[in-house]
Amino acid sequence: MAKLFIVPTPIGNLEDMTFRAIRVLKEASVIFAEDTRTSGILLKHYDIQTKMISHHKFNEHKTLQKTIETILQNQTVAIISDAGTPAISDPGFLIVRECVKNGIEVECLPGATAFVPALVNSGFSCDSFCFEGFLPQKKGRQTKFLQLKDETRTLVFYESPHRLLKTLEQIIEFWGNRQVSVSRELSKMHEETARGTATEVIEYYKTHTLKGEIVLVVEGNTTITKKKDKYEDIDSDEDDE
Repeated sequence: MAKLFIVPTPIGNLEDMTFRAIRVLKEASVIFAEDTRTSGILLKHYDIQTKMISHHKFNEHKTLQKTIETILQNQTVAIISDAGTPAISDPGFLIVRECVKNGIEVECLPGATAFVPALVNSGFSCDSFCFEGFLPQKKGRQTKFLQLKDETRTLVFYESPHRLLKTLEQIIEFWGNRQVSVSRELSKMHEETARGTATEVIEYYKTHTLKGEIVLVVEGNTTITKKKDKYEDIDSDEDDE
């Protein structure tokens, strides 16, 4: 029976690869990789010699049917992205959806996802959070900020180094000077997390290196939360009477 394995790969440190992920990649008939050159380094490191086929955001729509046919023919297929878990702000969602439609079994292995350690490192509430991936670069960007203005849950975004300061400035413009946490180069040698108000983090990165993969975590709208708690206290007092 045909089966697709979603295999997370390290977001930086190669030692974060799981034993099971290595075994699945070795036993798979073929591996769909976002970038065969990048994935080639990982596969070589773990002596994985399985054939790779390029599968990325620029060709996944055009080659989807052929991809499904390949899975049906090869029985056991794995998909990996350059880093982290496929389908989380990376190619993979379309294949999974089509596999489900075609009755192909899908199994996602647990593993690295950049936003999880960044969220925990932030010190903000992790009980309930909202992962938004990448913000729109141009069209719809302001609309997205306005939509999320009243969100009380912790907000998590992926961001690029050259857009981070602009994003922090827009957070101040649309949401006020919120508490934020910026994690970059997670699991790598120069990993760091900068915390503070949006203004404080902007000032920090004016004099510090701003490179690598970035996860931006923003505290939810605490003004609404405090109002909600106040009304709940009033309701509780009325019930006691």
